[in-house]
Amino acid sequence: MFQHFKNIDTAFRHIRVFSYLFLFVNGVGAALVTHWAFRSVQEERSRVYVLANGKLLAAEGTNKRLVLEIRMKDHVRDFHQHFFTASPDEEAIRNSVTRALYLADASAKSVYDNLQESGYYSGIVSGNISQFVAEDSIAVDLNTMPNRFVYYGKLKIVRSTSTVIRALITTGTIAETAGISNNNPQGMLIGNWRIVSNQDLQHLAP
Repeated sequence: MFQHFKNIDTAFRHIRVFSYLFLFVNGVGAALVTHWAFRSVQEERSRVYVLANGKLLAAEGTNKRLVLEIRMKDHVRDFHQHFFTASPDEEAIRNSVTRALYLADASAKSVYDNLQESGYYSGIVSGNISQFVAEDSIAVDLNTMPNRFVYYGKLKIVRSTSTVIRALITTGTIAETAGISNNNPQGMLIGNWRIVSNQDLQHLAP
């Protein structure tokens, strides 16, 4: 009978040791999982995501200066693409310019109003003209506040009788805004924008 109680006591001791071991292994496992999750969150927070050319790119948080320059150039590129691309369709022109004006302050609206008053857009529609813009380069000065930029590009104006290539140079400032939206995916705003040069380079036969 005493042997029976001794066996029961031994079994309880084994169960107790096994329970302690089980709790220890689970504790270590939980600690490792928590540590891994914490590191993953920290790494994710140190990563900056950039929308460049319509693609979401990941950049390391330690290279924020380069990331800022990429965002600024992409914003300037999008603005000029929307502002200068035109087809002989009043609604298409209005929609494209509206998208551009979300990316800039009143200085861009002022340029648009002047072009509108001068009959520039009505001439595109009545003359059945298509206009395209192509970027050559964008220079952004990160050492000034607000940051200044210069856009170098070419305008291609296609008429039924000829095609004209123009050298386009614009300048302005660019700064971050409080947030991003569907209308302004980079969260940037162009200011003090003006067209420095828009001179003919080539006249091509159709």
